[in-house]
Amino acid sequence: MTQRNYFIQSGNFLVFDLDGTISDPALGIGRCLNYSLNAFGFPELAVREVSPFIGLPLDLTFRQITGSPSDVLLADMVAKFRERYSEIGYAENTLYPGIPDAIHHLYKQDTPLGLCTSKRLDFAEKILELFHLREYFSYISGGDIGIKKEEQLRSLLKNKTIGRNAVMIGDRAVDIHAARANGIASVGVLWGHGSKRELQEAFPDKLLKRPEQLQDLVSIHEGKVPKK
Repeated sequence: MTQRNYFIQSGNFLVFDLDGTISDPALGIGRCLNYSLNAFGFPELAVREVSPFIGLPLDLTFRQITGSPSDVLLADMVAKFRERYSEIGYAENTLYPGIPDAIHHLYKQDTPLGLCTSKRLDFAEKILELFHLREYFSYISGGDIGIKKEEQLRSLLKNKTIGRNAVMIGDRAVDIHAARANGIASVGVLWGHGSKRELQEAFPDKLLKRPEQLQDLVSIHEGKVPKK
């Protein structure tokens, strides 16, 4: 993995993933997955089985869990999932310790922040509002069935919401691959649901162990010595 300590420059857009990067949604997502699986006669997932699906598009998640080739069934399962998620599941969510301070620090340093998530836009808005973080992000790119994260980033670049100096920050390989596909830098984070091996094999430009290290992304550019 190439560690580049020079790609954070003044005006860089830091583009955050949501699930597994800013907050841990495992409890709510697990309960909503099982709510949908039960409704369609499939066995529930154990708690330990939920983590690999965090951050993936819902239709892909249900396809992997059920093995069903039916797009109609998968769409119905996603709709059932969202039925519970919209009422309570989105709030069964926990901020990672250190994230609020890191985001506040970056914002105070005039670092432009955005969000690019596979989660639907209205859900992403509700979660950021829940944690009183919405004001820090200048835009949110939300996903939906059939929309890949690399397509979301491509759209943000095309409409000039972000530039080629943007940096994608996420906990899963899909975040890193999406950045590489669009020719922008990436940062992998190890406090989420992606394993170290998964992230290393995706070749992020930088890998962080703790949320506090997000503040160093600005410190690097300012010439300060990053914290150990």
